[in-house]
Amino acid sequence: MSLKGKTLFITGASRGIGLAIALRAARDGANVAIAAKTAEPHPKLPGTIYTAAEEIEAAGGQALPLIVDVRDEANVQQAVADTVARFGGIDICVNNASAIQLTGTLQTDMKRYDLMHQINTRGTYVTSRACIPHLKQAANPHVLNLSPPLDMSAKWFAGHVAYTMAKFGMSMCVLGMAEEFRDDGIAFNALWPRTAVATAAIKNALAGEEGMAHCRTPDIMADAAYVIFNRRSAECTGNFFIDDVLLYEAGERDFDKYRVDPTKDLFPDFFVPDSAKLPSGVTLAAATAS
Repeated sequence: MSLKGKTLFITGASRGIGLAIALRAARDGANVAIAAKTAEPHPKLPGTIYTAAEEIEAAGGQALPLIVDVRDEANVQQAVADTVARFGGIDICVNNASAIQLTGTLQTDMKRYDLMHQINTRGTYVTSRACIPHLKQAANPHVLNLSPPLDMSAKWFAGHVAYTMAKFGMSMCVLGMAEEFRDDGIAFNALWPRTAVATAAIKNALAGEEGMAHCRTPDIMADAAYVIFNRRSAECTGNFFIDDVLLYEAGERDFDKYRVDPTKDLFPDFFVPDSAKLPSGVTLAAATAS
């Protein structure tokens, strides 16, 4: 398996899961367009598009840092055009940019509602739409949305209707576009983590510093994405993958290496259906005694 010479357009790739996916591809010698907003250091968020570019090139890839707001259609289209001009095409589109606020209906004002829908659902649609003409020309084209399985259970909506709608909108793009572009050979898949992942969003919005110890690292999502990208696009589309299930099926058995702190139980993530059972021998309980 290799992504050498492949070009990835990744939204939100200046940090977290997006950057981890970029670095995994860079180790093969891939080209990465870093489409993200952070051009200047942020007091609460690590990394910029420029520090991400440095990491990607140090890992062995070629990087193109692009200041992109996925809410701006013209901005996205220009970034895609710049990527094609630099690298000659696009092979993989990763819709990773996302906004989160886990509040109920009365606590979620319309400004925040609009932000989540503009970035999550609309941003995914706009970015996919801009990349598709170029993906049609690629040898093994993939679109990957970092979004959950479409498990229409009330428990996933009750506490945060606005956020769930916005994330499920990304997943509906997978469901519809996988079928719409099946004859073009473009794969559309979703990938979602079983547990919380140690990112700035989790630290700031949910768990704090202590909560980070109960997470897996972004590497588990990067490794799972890598498996997807190396599958034949015509035979791998319309799937809603859970990270550890996918990796287990691909032969991975050491999941403790993805723990931030092996002495801590892992926090389960939202949106994982009851039917997505843990792989044999994999546990969310602490791997070693504290």
